[in-house]
Amino acid sequence: MVSAELLDHYKVIESLINEKVSDIEYACGLITETIKSGNSVFLAGNGGSAADAQHIAAELTGRFVKERKPLPGLALTTDTSALTAIANDYSYDVVFSRQLEAFAKPGDLFIGISTSGNSQSILNAINFAAGAGCKTIGLTGKDGGKMAGACDVTIIVPSNITARIQECHIIIGHILCKAVDELFD
Repeated sequence: MVSAELLDHYKVIESLINEKVSDIEYACGLITETIKSGNSVFLAGNGGSAADAQHIAAELTGRFVKERKPLPGLALTTDTSALTAIANDYSYDVVFSRQLEAFAKPGDLFIGISTSGNSQSILNAINFAAGAGCKTIGLTGKDGGKMAGACDVTIIVPSNITARIQECHIIIGHILCKAVDELFD
């Protein structure tokens, strides 16, 4: 079982290497451009993708590998009072777009994470961010769902298995953080 899981993971990574490098490089350009211009990076996802959003935001505000100044990265998944108030008073579908409406400025970046590409709360946030002059990166899997083509770049992990998709999302997140680290010498 262990060997089969590792081999399956390896095959998905191999597909990423063969099919998605240019998309990941484009996303690296978007995040480094955002940071260089002094703008903020906002992230959101649901469930395990929320944890990934928080992980990537922490790598920006803390540090990834290089010792550097803290950078403006914020996971929109961490304020339980905001999440529950917005969901209760409006709808869960707007918990992230409503926060973006409060905080995002033109030139900022929103990274939406959804393994299916069909999470309405993420799609609404992507649409709001794009309309507000923010750049957008989508991390998804399967066939990309409704997220495919909705972002400046949508990185679709070539797998139908949620665990493989999430494993690749954190690898991609780390690559984005490495690109940011390289801005600082």
